Amino acid sequence: MKNNNHLKHGLLGLAALMLILNGCKKDDDENPAPTTPVNEEEVITSLYLALVPMGGGDTAIFSFVDLDGDGGNAPVITPDTLVGGTQYTASILLLNESETPADTISNEVADEAEEHQFFFSTTGGSLSWDSYSDTDADGNPIGLVSQWSTHAAGSGELQVVLRHEPDKFGANVSAGDITNAGGETDIEVMIPYVVL
Repeated sequence: MKNNNHLKHGLLGLAALMLILNGCKKDDDENPAPTTPVNEEEVITSLYLALVPMGGGDTAIFSFVDLDGDGGNAPVITPDTLVGGTQYTASILLLNESETPADTISNEVADEAEEHQFFFSTTGGSLSWDSYSDTDADGNPIGLVSQWSTHAAGSGELQVVLRHEPDKFGANVSAGDITNAGGETDIEVMIPYVVL
């Protein structure tokens, strides 16, 4: 008899526990946990790269504008000329010019700095990217501002790539090496340059 009482109490306890669990489940179904909002990829139609000589002189402005995106009309790429043997401070402006007024996407990149990083490279040997001049809250580079140098006269192309959610702690990524950066490319442009 004693064992039957233990069995009854055990079954009653199990039944009560199942009712409580089902009640919790029902509450969860009626009040689902809030979902994390999806951060949609921004539309970037235009990239402007301004190189300001550190010792004074004319600012060079390079641009890539593709108002209709992939397909359709070819992008409008505007090169510029630089002075040899000069150090430059470069700044990037990203816009969505398909809207009126244009949306300044570089502000959003700055606001979400931990999730973005620019990478730079050049061909031709007359222009080189030197270093980042800005960092996010974790001390990792962004690239909205950077340092460049010109060398002997010549020409080539400069490349600018913006990665979304790169692995900023990956090998050499903080030094500007895109090889192990991962993430998704938000924009990638090649623009000719000339050094006199």
